[in-house]
Amino acid sequence: MKPTVFIQTNHKQLVGALVSAYSLRRNSRSPDAFEVRILHHKDYPFFAAHEGQPFLRDGGRWPWKNDDLQSFTPLRFMPPELMGYEGRAVVIDPDVFAVGDIHELLSLDMQGKALMCVARPGQGDRPTFFASSVMLLDCAQLTDWRCEARFKEMFAFQRDYTKWMRLELEPHERIGFLDPAWNHFDLLNEKTKLLHNTRRHTQPWKTGLPQDYIVHEKGPRSWLKQASRGIKDLFRPNPLRGRYKPHPDPRQEAFFFGLLRECVERGIIPESLLREEMHKNHVRHDALEIVERMRAGDGDAVARVA
Repeated sequence: MKPTVFIQTNHKQLVGALVSAYSLRRNSRSPDAFEVRILHHKDYPFFAAHEGQPFLRDGGRWPWKNDDLQSFTPLRFMPPELMGYEGRAVVIDPDVFAVGDIHELLSLDMQGKALMCVARPGQGDRPTFFASSVMLLDCAQLTDWRCEARFKEMFAFQRDYTKWMRLELEPHERIGFLDPAWNHFDLLNEKTKLLHNTRRHTQPWKTGLPQDYIVHEKGPRSWLKQASRGIKDLFRPNPLRGRYKPHPDPRQEAFFFGLLRECVERGIIPESLLREEMHKNHVRHDALEIVERMRAGDGDAVARVA
């Protein structure tokens, strides 16, 4: 089985996932040496089966919401099963785009580790943690990864979502560290291998849209709010939540839309699909205008920054 890059997504981040998949092959010197596979949230019925049910997160109980922007994240732990617990895999979020050659990562010496990832520096009261948003996996060593079973443990209050995503429940001796360039958090420079537009409120393809993701507060204060408002009220659309903001780095917006332009020109993302996603508020409403401006002579933004 060829090494495979898995991109998780849901209905809200489909365009990001398609652009991500294109970038992986576009910017690799060995595009035929690996497979690219998109894991779509809708294809795994166990998500829908738990809609609205309470699960454990940050020590509190929250209702599972399949319409959340990041409802796909448990699929980070699906690739070893899909690989038959053999070979190498990389799993990435749908807002991760290749600037460098992903085949270099798939070919990296793992020094006996079962998985490798970047350590994300702490900020404020958040400590440094393992970033599972990009992982290199030796699938043969991860036979204990059973995604659906572990997902269900959250609803039995036996597995905390945050600890799962931050790999706190993994034996640390089998985790190795990747160069930060393989998961550059909203940072694009000469070292960047994978660009991760991780700050949800500034994702370049969503500028100007109403914010549609759930903010999970931590601690007793959040639990009291949940109890006082009720589960249904907590997740109703909030007109005061605001809108997605422009990315503070125009080069990262240009990088994304340069890739999107090529996807449209090659028929990878038909204009009809892009218009549909704009209508659903999954993609900013001026996306096609930006693509057309680039076609009209804004140059090869991808080549300039890559």
